[in-house]
Amino acid sequence: MEEQAQEQQPLHESGEDRLAALEAERDEAIDRWKRAAADFDNYKKRAARERAEYLTLANERLVKELLPILDDLERALAAAEEHQEAQLEEGVRLVHRSLAALLEHHGITPISTDGKFDPHVHEALLSQPSDAEEGSVLEVVQKGYRLGDRVVRPARVVVAAPAEADGDR
Repeated sequence: MEEQAQEQQPLHESGEDRLAALEAERDEAIDRWKRAAADFDNYKKRAARERAEYLTLANERLVKELLPILDDLERALAAAEEHQEAQLEEGVRLVHRSLAALLEHHGITPISTDGKFDPHVHEALLSQPSDAEEGSVLEVVQKGYRLGDRVVRPARVVVAAPAEADGDR
């Protein structure tokens, strides 16, 4: 019996040692998990801060490019106050050309309204009886624009409907 007790004693101690080792391993894993969670949280905060900085820089660059156009518009308004209509028209044309060139430089292009109505890029405000082909664009109420492949604003158009027959009136 004494031999059995001696044999069980070392097994019991190794069980306690094993338990202590497992607890230490568990504590180390929990510590690593907490560090990884903290690192990920810091990464998310840093990425959000960098996105905000990029957005601010992009807006600043766009604003700097828009300021000369604002100056041109102010000059055109000053000419309007002095009733210099020819200078006003030329000033407004200058502002329009400058703004259109700036937008094009940044990848903003007008949406084509020639031909058939395309619901992906056109918004039909109304349909009007016409001799033109049904579904063709008759009139552009407001130009639409793309930024790359994305539609920023659809073109608002009037679409041709079948012409009414004289007997239908």
